[in-house]
Amino acid sequence: MQGPGALSRAAKRQKSSLLARYSETLGEMMLRRQTEMAIRAGRQEAELNARSKSGFLGAMSHELRTPLNAIIGFSDMMREPGAVSAADNAEYAGHIAKAGRRLLDVVSDVLDMSKLESGSLALTKAPVAIADVAAAAAEQVKPDFDAKKQLLDVRLDRSLREVEIDHKRVRQILVNLLSNASKFTASGGRVLLMARPIADGGVTIAIADTGIGMTHEAIMLALKPFTQVDTSRARTQEGVGLGLPLALGLARLHGGTLHVECQPNSGTTVVVTLPGRAGGASPISVNAKGRAA
Repeated sequence: MQGPGALSRAAKRQKSSLLARYSETLGEMMLRRQTEMAIRAGRQEAELNARSKSGFLGAMSHELRTPLNAIIGFSDMMREPGAVSAADNAEYAGHIAKAGRRLLDVVSDVLDMSKLESGSLALTKAPVAIADVAAAAAEQVKPDFDAKKQLLDVRLDRSLREVEIDHKRVRQILVNLLSNASKFTASGGRVLLMARPIADGGVTIAIADTGIGMTHEAIMLALKPFTQVDTSRARTQEGVGLGLPLALGLARLHGGTLHVECQPNSGTTVVVTLPGRAGGASPISVNAKGRAA
């Protein structure tokens, strides 16, 4: 017969054994739960990537097929002896050239994005007047604004100095942002381009429009390469979804930042800050009002 002390020790051992088994079981359950969550998250990410890939391939197919059809169609008409007048020939040649430039833009954007993602895109920096870059970008997008009877208002601070940047790439940033502003602003709308110097010798450039704006989710989607915002108006626009991601990547490559602020039906403002000296770019953040920076 066991004494009270022995019974107490046995009860303690039994209790300790129950706690150990409970802890082990709980640990296994938690590990199983975490594994299931990781698998589910991985599956969702794979599905999202698959949808993005399908969307990109569809957009890319459209962007290549449309100008190619124009080139082939107008070329066939021009080849027929006496089928078109000299004036028509000149017009068709203009359409072919426009379609060819569109093809070149699409391919160039895809290659630039690929270089950005692989880290192989290099900048060629030199002291540049921001006014010259802004003027070149405004001239490049002028046909888009004219076609929709939109006003492009350029306001540059008179104290702007030269900044050490890559002229071609900063112009590309501005062209992409201005093109997006025009694309998602109704005919007769207004786009404002402003620039002012900052303390370190760099520059802050802002592009504001009176367009359709975006939600928090749409901003994050628009910042992903090869993705287009799924709105009724966005789906009627050309492009493979690289304008904003390229602008962001090129700004960061300069050591700068890109900030997006907008709300649905209230327009969009994009602010690009390029430092006067090398600096690290801050990550993107989005607040509840649909702001990304």
